Amino acid sequence: MTELLEGWTTRRPTLEDIPALLALVHASDIASVGEPDFTAEEVREALTGPHTDMTRDCWVALDTAEQLVGWAYPFNHTGGERDFVEVYVWPGRGEPALRPLLDLMLGRVAERARDFGYDPMTVRAGAIATEKEWVATLEAAGFTFVKRHARMSIALDGNERVAPEPTAGVTVRPVRADDESEMRRFHATIEEAFEDTDHRATDFETWRAQVEAASSVAYDEWFVGEVDGQWAGVLQSSDQGAEDNGGWVKNLAVLGPYRRRGVGAALLRRAFATYAGKGRVEAGLGVDLANPTQAARLYHAVGMRPRYEADIYQRTVPAAA
Repeated sequence: MTELLEGWTTRRPTLEDIPALLALVHASDIASVGEPDFTAEEVREALTGPHTDMTRDCWVALDTAEQLVGWAYPFNHTGGERDFVEVYVWPGRGEPALRPLLDLMLGRVAERARDFGYDPMTVRAGAIATEKEWVATLEAAGFTFVKRHARMSIALDGNERVAPEPTAGVTVRPVRADDESEMRRFHATIEEAFEDTDHRATDFETWRAQVEAASSVAYDEWFVGEVDGQWAGVLQSSDQGAEDNGGWVKNLAVLGPYRRRGVGAALLRRAFATYAGKGRVEAGLGVDLANPTQAARLYHAVGMRPRYEADIYQRTVPAAA
């Protein structure tokens, strides 16, 4: 394992570190993409999410002045055979912690692989192209490029409050969140629509538990799209952007037989209208640019544009003995 600089130390994070961690990731975001792209709620979720134990899976790095200059944690909400690791460091002074923190994470991933019952475990990490030292660190640790993601957004000025009429035959309605069978169908639609992508499948109970674990859920921002009365697609929002007065599309899923019939656009515009009605100033989402459904074309068609793009790197880690 790569050693830290003399006088630098690591420890486990606590919830009391959230303000310092938020400042760290904001500094990292501003250096890499020009603006902050993280909220305090997301920091909390990273520390306490499913299959993440901050007392075993996460580290922070401190310099000789005991200032927090680095943070590393895993993301694996399904408990599946793929961990996503994040390593943030304070730009300009935290870079010496990159490789030591990554090495700690890789060692922990080996233990998680053993505990989860996978051998080997796939590990992924993301990097903005401008983060050259992080990219070099990943490549030196055996990671290779897999694909690219984009963070898309659209500004909302209030004129979106009345959504345009959908294509003939297409209707959009709010989900009936108190109907168990409808929620099961909502989840099943996401799984079916994404089965030909890199999406990690989740059973209904796990998915529902993740939803209920969120600090807040606005079901009036969840929608079902139908074509001639037939269930065709769904849109699931989250409060991920609420702290920045934005709406966030967590999942947009259209079943194969109903693609290219205006369902996705109708769902998005209904979501934008709902966000705008709440005074939100922006809507955002993430898209896999390798998605075979070519979803990015739809997002461009409704006026969304990429805020930034991130490359995904991958390697495997044998399970610990």
